[in-house]
Amino acid sequence: MQICPACVLAMPDTSPPQPDLHQGLPPVIDTHTRVLVLGSFPGAASLAARQYYAHPRNQFWPLLGALTGEPLPELPYAERLVRLLAHRIGVWDVLGACQREGSLDSNIRYPQANDFTRLRALAPSLRRVGFNGGTSGRFAPQFAAHGYETVVLPSSSPAHAARSFEQKLALWRSLLD
Repeated sequence: MQICPACVLAMPDTSPPQPDLHQGLPPVIDTHTRVLVLGSFPGAASLAARQYYAHPRNQFWPLLGALTGEPLPELPYAERLVRLLAHRIGVWDVLGACQREGSLDSNIRYPQANDFTRLRALAPSLRRVGFNGGTSGRFAPQFAAHGYETVVLPSSSPAHAARSFEQKLALWRSLLD
């Protein structure tokens, strides 16, 4: 799937890539994945740990735990991934590389989209793509144009505290409807 350049260009600083780009994390998907949650790009804690949503106050794991009925926040990271895949849920990011000071999406510079051209081959059962927040949600139209159901979700980031956990959970339930 080709990603609309305007989606990436809508982010700050579209100058040529710099040599010191942070590299993202590999996708957590398999051939049985039916739902994919796409974030923008891993935050500083996630990059340091090489784990998706590693910041202790990020609500991603509690939200997915509540949706799946699994104790995801209490499990070791590798087991979290196994349990998500067992529920046919995958995780990835829209950006594969960028520069960023800290973890705020507003600080993303020189964004480079992940290569989604092989997504159908890697996850042929994929039907729905959920976007964790507005930054990744900019890519929703491109996924919808390729036949995926899309839903833009409120961000699980601790920087987005305008909604309570319960309010976010109510909206995140649409991911599995």
